Amino acid sequence: MVEPLPSRRAEMDSEIKEEIPVCEEFILCCGAETQVLKCGPWTDLFNDQSANKPKLLIFIITGNPGFSAFYGPFAKALYSSMNRRFPVWVISHAGHAVAPKDKKILTNSDDPNAQEIKDIYGLRGQVEHKLAFLRTHVPKEVKLVIIGHSIGSYISLQILKHAPELPIIRSFLLFPTIERMSESPKGRIITPLLCWFRYALYVPGYLLLKPWPEKIKSLMIRMGLRMMNLQSEFSFLSVLEPFCLVNVAYLGSQEMMEVVKRDNETIREHLSKLTFYYGTVDAWCPKEYYEDMKKDFPEGDIRLCEKKLPHAFILGFHQEMADMVADWLKDDLSKI
Repeated sequence: MVEPLPSRRAEMDSEIKEEIPVCEEFILCCGAETQVLKCGPWTDLFNDQSANKPKLLIFIITGNPGFSAFYGPFAKALYSSMNRRFPVWVISHAGHAVAPKDKKILTNSDDPNAQEIKDIYGLRGQVEHKLAFLRTHVPKEVKLVIIGHSIGSYISLQILKHAPELPIIRSFLLFPTIERMSESPKGRIITPLLCWFRYALYVPGYLLLKPWPEKIKSLMIRMGLRMMNLQSEFSFLSVLEPFCLVNVAYLGSQEMMEVVKRDNETIREHLSKLTFYYGTVDAWCPKEYYEDMKKDFPEGDIRLCEKKLPHAFILGFHQEMADMVADWLKDDLSKI
């Protein structure tokens, strides 16, 4: 068989990605609007009676900001890299998503986790928000692979700690902000802004952004995405919603105050399931954090990026990361 030219191969890859089915849903989870991207033909794992009903779900927990739409290309690339065998879902953080006016918000009156969570927009509340979603929308017999990015890595560890009953077979912590956030090079700059000066931005933010019509916001977002060469097939309205931006800043302030000491006990208990991936050019979790992890857990699967990927890999490097994660998962998926 003749190998296609590189340019044609790129075109073929693009065509394949465009054909990947992705469902965007807005659901009410614990009283908070939540954007969920579901990659693959399986959107309801409870009522799916098809012969190819999946036995495993790949669940992506975002960093902060928790705009799941930015992770759409990564989810599609990962789904494609795994030969479309398993669904890949991405969940937004509570309070980081608002549904467009024409979008229906799905609710479940029988949801045992539907009660509102105290301080749901804070760090602990975000953990409970993800747990409630998994317990409500994923059957107990479906195995889980959790992918946490940045603060999503911290949330992933908390899920392992507080929900041992969930059938999690692997957890990938990508550029993991799980310790000493305020002491990191980026944290030393951001902490004062988030913890002390964020209040001064609330009123100007509401006055400037709130009056804008949805059409104007959509136009501005499309222009911004085009400049960054990003896809815009999902709702990015939350990027310019003052309510969401306030919650982004609030969560960030809690991260700086609460993500201090690494949870070695949880890591040690679940080490066989964990893969840590640190960057070489990451100002949120610098190389010394990787070296400390290697020293404390020499038997762990702790990797250092050799490709110089940025902390925000979703902005232009989603394919490289998807290929790596799919490769790391080969042995686990061969047993399913």
